Amino acid sequence: MRVEDHVIEGPEGPIPIRVYWPDTGSAGDRPLPVTVFFHGGGFAVGDLDTHDVTAREHAAAADTLVVSVGYRLAPENPYPAAVEDAWAATRWVSENAGRFGADASRLAVAGDSAGGNLAAVVSHLARDNGGPHVSFQLLWYPATMWDSSLPSYTENAEAPMLDQTAMEAFTTWYAGHMDLENPPATLAPGRASDLSGLPPTYIAVAEHDPLRDDGVHYAERLTEAGVPVELHNA
Repeated sequence: MRVEDHVIEGPEGPIPIRVYWPDTGSAGDRPLPVTVFFHGGGFAVGDLDTHDVTAREHAAAADTLVVSVGYRLAPENPYPAAVEDAWAATRWVSENAGRFGADASRLAVAGDSAGGNLAAVVSHLARDNGGPHVSFQLLWYPATMWDSSLPSYTENAEAPMLDQTAMEAFTTWYAGHMDLENPPATLAPGRASDLSGLPPTYIAVAEHDPLRDDGVHYAERLTEAGVPVELHNA
């Protein structure tokens, strides 16, 4: 697979990105769709390397150009730093897709966990700012609600991959300065007042995950708003 590292200008300095071409090549006889991917890690860990295989899998399985984004991390850079970088990168990809043989009119966003949050937030920002047009959002066990009263938080307080202690630490580092009783949509997209007009969505959640009900509730709210949604609970 062809892979290139680049650096783009962000709101507070350079943002590293990594571009992946599927085996179909850079363009062939048609431009590729493009997917902007945001890695997970509680907004505090992870980078282009930890999610290199995941980005490759998305490019290969979906036959799409993938642009993975190395956004700023907490606790050194708390909310809204990651959002600012994710939004800047998405706009940059939309404006520069053609140089990579991709079609900006077929732009998707994707991410896992914290990255799923950022993908959802970017979809809100694109809708509210008149573009760039997001055709699809692919959300893997996304953090959308910031509501620890949801049953999955209690049921999976001692989950092997992500437990309550880790959740509390990530929350403190990224959003400890925020009012989580009334968070903005750019922090908790699942609690936004208006979810209409968002792109078609695929959400996958895991049964033994504190974030399970985040994804389930977001899928329910999107459906109520008339957004096409497919939800898988594994």
